[in-house]
Amino acid sequence: MESTRVDRWLWAVRLTKTRTDAAAACRGGHVRVNGKPAKAATNVTPGDEVRARVGAVTRVVEVVRVIQKRVGAPDAVTCYIDRTPKPPPEAFAPVAARDRGAGRPTKRDRRVIDKFRSGGL
Repeated sequence: MESTRVDRWLWAVRLTKTRTDAAAACRGGHVRVNGKPAKAATNVTPGDEVRARVGAVTRVVEVVRVIQKRVGAPDAVTCYIDRTPKPPPEAFAPVAARDRGAGRPTKRDRRVIDKFRSGGL
């Protein structure tokens, strides 16, 4: 077996939860094989680069081994090399959060929030 459908491969290596999700991603234009938009029936072979937007993350993987049946997670990881770039570090600023349904802040709460926003804490 040297090639298989991209939707079936995405499902088999556990990049998507269902094969229907993989086919829908292909229909929606969220999957590219070697830089070209891929339909669900596009064949993938070892050495191909597959870009798939899964949720909010775009995964970039290189096909190492072609499989058609869904396998366990430890086996699935050996079928591709993950080349997804690391997300850029975001400037972490603590967010003042209040409990949902806590109502309006009291005068004391307001002072603490203002002090926090001005950099006093």
